[in-house]
Amino acid sequence: MDLDNCPNCGNIYVKNTIRDCCDACYKKEEADYDRVYRFLRKRENRAATMETVAKATDVEEYLLQKWVKKGRLQVAQFPNLGFPCDRCGTLITKGKICENCATSIKQELSAFENEKNRQDQLHTAVYHSQDLKK
Repeated sequence: MDLDNCPNCGNIYVKNTIRDCCDACYKKEEADYDRVYRFLRKRENRAATMETVAKATDVEEYLLQKWVKKGRLQVAQFPNLGFPCDRCGTLITKGKICENCATSIKQELSAFENEKNRQDQLHTAVYHSQDLKK
């Protein structure tokens, strides 16, 4: 049994895999979720942005992002919802980083590997040339 402080209110609670906050905050989050879901179920609100949903329901954007990450709010049904890329902050709907950042990281890794291979080849060439001098 792990005890932790609730990240929302600071009260001590028993940490588990289902809830990441105390019972009181969990109940408030569930009430907020119900309010958001009722808002989004209306046809005219399905394409609402994060900001619009947050203002209309008086629910913090970080909670909306949390629910999208956990799959409670399906982006297939609500296409303008998402959460920020861990690297650049662009709104994404899956994973941890956006496609642009993933491509950039792959390019950086490729350049690093190429440089490492070049350094290894130089080291090998120097090593062999020293053997030839002996």
